Amino acid sequence: GGNRGASLSMIISKYPHIKGINFDLPHVVTDRSDFPGITHVGGDMFVSVPQGDAIFIKSVFHNWDDEHCLKFMKNCYASLPDHGKVIACEYILPEVPDSEDVTRMAYHFDVLMMIGPNGKERTEPEFEALGK
Repeated sequence: GGNRGASLSMIISKYPHIKGINFDLPHVVTDRSDFPGITHVGGDMFVSVPQGDAIFIKSVFHNWDDEHCLKFMKNCYASLPDHGKVIACEYILPEVPDSEDVTRMAYHFDVLMMIGPNGKERTEPEFEALGK
């Protein structure tokens, strides 16, 4: 979800013509920061998602298994116009591990997601499979 709206506020500060809707669980958006150009909306992405020309999702997929990801993705696409976009900002695991710092960070989050919420980080082919 959008949490308190910090990421969206960075986008809006660079592109003030964009109307931003920060969407997260009701109790999360109640305890939010107020940023110019942002409306906070509480709800459940597994039920519905507010309409928009683009939907920006950051650090959400890794919290969920594929079945749950497909559910909220369908709700996102149902809320978009014909040429709308879902933009995901997530770690992408390499298919062949390496020792780069960003790779180690992605694997660190992958282990955390396996321990906690039953989610995982994904490879590019795994993301592509979700999008089909």
